Amino acid sequence: MATTHEAMLDRLQRRHWWQRLSASDLCWAVVVAAAAMVALVRYRAPMNGYDTAILVATSLALIALGWHWRAIRVFTPVVGGASLFAVMRYPDLAAAQTDFFLEYLLASQSAIMWMSALFPAATLAYGVGLVTRHEFSARVGTALTWTAVGAGLVGLLVRWWESYLHGPDIGHIPVSNLYEVFILFAVITGLIYLYYEAAYRTRALGVFVLTVISAAVGFLLWYHFQRGADTIEPLVPALQSYWMKIHVPANFIGYGAFAMAAMLGVAYLVRHRASDDGPVAARLPSLAQLDELMYKVIALGFAFFTVATILGSLWAAEAWGGYWSWDPKETWALIVWLNYAGWLHLRFTKGLRGRAMAWWAIIGLGVTTFAFLGVNIFLSGLHSYGEL
Repeated sequence: MATTHEAMLDRLQRRHWWQRLSASDLCWAVVVAAAAMVALVRYRAPMNGYDTAILVATSLALIALGWHWRAIRVFTPVVGGASLFAVMRYPDLAAAQTDFFLEYLLASQSAIMWMSALFPAATLAYGVGLVTRHEFSARVGTALTWTAVGAGLVGLLVRWWESYLHGPDIGHIPVSNLYEVFILFAVITGLIYLYYEAAYRTRALGVFVLTVISAAVGFLLWYHFQRGADTIEPLVPALQSYWMKIHVPANFIGYGAFAMAAMLGVAYLVRHRASDDGPVAARLPSLAQLDELMYKVIALGFAFFTVATILGSLWAAEAWGGYWSWDPKETWALIVWLNYAGWLHLRFTKGLRGRAMAWWAIIGLGVTTFAFLGVNIFLSGLHSYGEL
């Protein structure tokens, strides 16, 4: 009986990937392709060849992600439906103050404020679940995190539409300044965490990862209320490029992964110091699991950060006439890349693990934060459009 079962598994594994797709997988692909076709037909006039290529590539990536992570099949239609509902209620910008759904739920600022409230609430729920070992509290944390990510993504998508309501020459994808990319950071980091939460079937790490997202939300709120950073403004000439639509998201997948890895490093150190038979050890994954997850997240972030750096060089050549100019932002991007390249190299070649690598991941977040934010505050250069 065992031999027959093993033979069946072997035959399944040897089938081509398209032969392993289920009916629901095919339905998902058809739905995404149909939505992309509708978008292409509806907005073909203002789109150039690069925009079309980005739409097609994004649709293919979403199909593949949905095959691998089924929760996205629910999340994407909900976010897309809420965003379309908001857009349809926008005859003009004034509707954000008169329409109930826009004013309290779906206008970009309303959705972003909901995100800003839900992430800290999710952090608290995860923390209560870890301390009390109540599964219900941890499940609430997961639900709040999904809702926060959805609210942030709706806020970005609706803000994209609102930018065009300001004027066709002002409209742009909302990843052009620190305010917008902090929202993007919170959304992407939340999604990366939710994926690994499902993959490893543990919610014990939620309080660690959500803490760094909540810290980003705290900065976002300060930036909003103290600096009025939510104002939609025209793009500076250097940003008026299709490169922004692919370079910035790829960069922030890297940033989000590095942030999560640092918080996994914190969890590793906490788990290492805890007694093996103590309550903390019983609630957190094993050291081996934490080490493996930290490695996977850094590898993910490194891959996307490498692609983003290459895309940034191509963008620089088009905008400024050279692939590399040793601008402070570029220099610190290289430092971040070398930092994680060194981490991965020693992991591969020397098999280093344990506390040293956890500390390295935590310190790496400091390096990444300076490259992301500190350069904008303390240094100047060609990327000065990102200053506080």
